[in-house]
Amino acid sequence: MGQGLHTKMIQVCSRALGIPVTKIHVCETSSHSVANTSPTAASVSSDLNGAAVLNACEILGQRLQPYKDRDPQGAWESWVKAAYFDRVNLSANGFYRTPGLGYDFETNSGRAFNYFTYGVCCSEVEIDCLTGTHKNLSSTIVMDVGNSLNPALDIGQVEGAFMQGIGLFTLEQLLYSPDGVLLTRGPGTYKIPGFGDIPTQLQVSLLRDAPNDKALYSSKAVGEPPLFLAASVFFALKDAIAAARMEAGLSGPFRLDSPATAERIRTACADRFTKMCPVAEPGTYKPWAVLV
Repeated sequence: MGQGLHTKMIQVCSRALGIPVTKIHVCETSSHSVANTSPTAASVSSDLNGAAVLNACEILGQRLQPYKDRDPQGAWESWVKAAYFDRVNLSANGFYRTPGLGYDFETNSGRAFNYFTYGVCCSEVEIDCLTGTHKNLSSTIVMDVGNSLNPALDIGQVEGAFMQGIGLFTLEQLLYSPDGVLLTRGPGTYKIPGFGDIPTQLQVSLLRDAPNDKALYSSKAVGEPPLFLAASVFFALKDAIAAARMEAGLSGPFRLDSPATAERIRTACADRFTKMCPVAEPGTYKPWAVLV
């Protein structure tokens, strides 16, 4: 899996059993092994799967403990071999459910989440007022992931989510025909972030000394939360447009919808050219990009 979940689960197992990662193998998720596993959604994959792995490892550890006590200088192989010949069950199934969750939408009460993940980002952009294109100059991110299970993986997840968010807030506009037919259906019409969209300076740091006592090994979820940090790019674009409008003698609030595409940036940078293309009066045309 691209999110590094298997690597983290190997680390959890290694730590719980006290054996090197070279002795651990991960199989793909299958209902043959666990019938009711949860999907990798809502960024809780490490929390749920990690706690389940830990649960299974603790069961195995309890079964092997007598052999460790009998032969404290022994190795993993010798303990497992002794337990095997004593007909000890060396298979274990772990399971975990997040405790205390339950939310009532009618009464607006209860706990919808076990904890919250926080992050902050500051972005700098440059816009071309004539074409509407922009360049992401720099982004600095600090993300709270508790005591990270794997900092390298978590930083990669933050970077990936942030770039996906840049696509969400600046590029990925769905266009529909007047009849509701989706026109942006392929790579020729639907642009996702590319190398040139990565900020020239992208710095990601993980918040230190912020343990989370509600999750595995004081860690926190990572994956989806950093996506919204790309909103900093959107609002930096809006600030840049506001500066351009000030030079044109325009002040006050103005509308900028997300995603801030080149067309929308160019239109928002009002000048003598945009005045030549006034907005059509409602009712005089059949609108595009609508769902019917």
